[in-house]
Formats: sequence, C-alpha cells, structure tokens
Amino acid sequence: MAGNRTALDAGGIVWQREGNGPPVVLLHCLGVDHNLWRIAASGLERDFTLWSYDLPGHGESKVPGGAYTIEDLSAQLLALMDRVKLAHATIAGISLGGLIAQCFAADHPARVAKLVLIDTTPRYTEELRRMWGVRAQQAREHGVASLTPGLLDIWFTKDFAAKDPPAVRYVREAFARCPGEGYALACEALATADLRERAARIAAPTLVLCGEQDIPSFQDSARWLAANIKDARLGWLSSARHASILEQPDSFRKALGEFLA
Repeated sequence: MAGNRTALDAGGIVWQREGNGPPVVLLHCLGVDHNLWRIAASGLERDFTLWSYDLPGHGESKVPGGAYTIEDLSAQLLALMDRVKLAHATIAGISLGGLIAQCFAADHPARVAKLVLIDTTPRYTEELRRMWGVRAQQAREHGVASLTPGLLDIWFTKDFAAKDPPAVRYVREAFARCPGEGYALACEALATADLRERAARIAAPTLVLCGEQDIPSFQDSARWLAANIKDARLGWLSSARHASILEQPDSFRKALGEFLA
C-alpha cells in the first residue's frame, strides 16, 4: 500500500465546534460521522470545547481517491489542528478513531494534553485483518447497509438493540448513508495498521475504556493498551458492546469528565 497511497486533503474537512473550556478533539468510528458525539458526549460542551469532524469518506467528507493508512489519518488531523491553530487538546477516539488517536499521540506528543482510547486496538488479530478484506468487498459490491445486521450484533447488546433507541437508529441510518468506497478504504487502512511499537512513546495521561461485553479481542486490546502505555487507566462500560459510548453515554460522560477534571 505504501507505494500507492493517496494524500488526504485537510482543506475540504469541516470542523464542528461546540462549547467552552479546554479543547477535546473527538474522533468517530467506522461507518458513522461526527454526529455520534451528539449522542455520546451531549452535555460535556458545558465544561469543554468539543471539536469533531467527519473522517474521509464519511458524512460530509469526500471519498479519497485511493488507499491511505492510519498514519495518513494522523497527519490529516495534525493539518486540521494547525488550520484552526489548536496547539494542543485532549484527543479521544473510538475504534477507528482510537487508532488515529494512538498514532497521533505517539507521533506528536506536544499536541496532546490527555488521551482517551475507546473500544480500540493497536493491531487487529490475523482473523480480523482478513475480515476487513471481506467487509471491504461487500461494502463495494452491495453497500454498507448490507452489513448492518451483523454490525449491530457486534456494536450493541441484544436487549439494547431490540428496543431500537435513537442510538441504534442513528447507526442504522449512518450505515445507509455511508459510501461503499469510503467504508472499504477505511477497512483496508484498519487491516494493515500495527501501532504496537508506538505505545511506549505515548506520554500523555491516558484513559482506556471498553465495553464489558465487547468481543474478546477488543477486551484483550484494552488490557494491552493499559499495560503498555505508561500510567494508563483502564475502565469498563457495562452493559455495552463495541459501541459502548452509545449504549452507556451517561457512564461514558461521567468517566470522561472525571478523567479530564
């Protein structure tokens, strides 16, 4: 992939800014957009300035012209922060956003006040790396919406999904809107990511959060990150699977507020 990477333009990305106080940059997960944080982080704008944006090929951000890596997404974040003269901030990311946050914190430590890693990993297992290729192909051929039933089983506990609350409806609608190529390119970036050697370079105070009912590999990754990032804290959100901050937003906001206080 390194020889055929596409430069990610920061110029067409639109920042969403809300609130007052210390800045917190929020990075969403695969297949959705910045509106994830309107559910998960609602109310935090009273104490913090919340910055968010749509990742490439998601929401209002255009689909890149070719392959990119997590390192490219981190470089794009740096350019975006430079554009608005955001010298440093807390960086919080879930899943895909959490990989970007890890990379950014390791490569640009002076720009990170604190770090929050949610339901994420430094590297996927071999089985999941192969899975990303399958998902990318299905997204291209049949659209992201075709993946929805299986993804909802991974993202939410069965009882929560059955109630069809606004969080579940938001995810379902976001998948329906997400361009197949945009989703597929992100899948391929996740499949090749390996950030393990960067963990020791992360200097910012770090909070690692994970859904207590997330799949075992993400639970293992949460423990690995907490053990390999200096002085990191580990917390669990329950009852919750991979989209833990959507299933347990009150618990997430409490944990984040206490960590940032």
